Amino acid sequence: MATKKSSHKVQPVEEVRIGAIKAAIWRNEGDGGARYNVTFQRLYRAEGGPWQSTHSFGGADLLLLAKVADATHTRVLQLVEEDRQQQRGNPPSA
Repeated sequence: MATKKSSHKVQPVEEVRIGAIKAAIWRNEGDGGARYNVTFQRLYRAEGGPWQSTHSFGGADLLLLAKVADATHTRVLQLVEEDRQQQRGNPPSA
């Protein structure tokens, strides 16, 4: 009898996207609690083909990359604070 392999794919906690630039926030559990890492990518589509992504950015992408990085930094700080509140037994504030 054949068994199905589990295709449990790890997903980011959240994504922040402005235009074609996207950041994925990843939560990693460690001895000291949760840590957050971020990956960035640029989305593009070549001549009506499928959407693709790259980790390479051109000069024209840099300001938008900085804006996504800033928004992502703010969200990571919020996630860290939510974790602290949860550890203290307080519900996160809205």
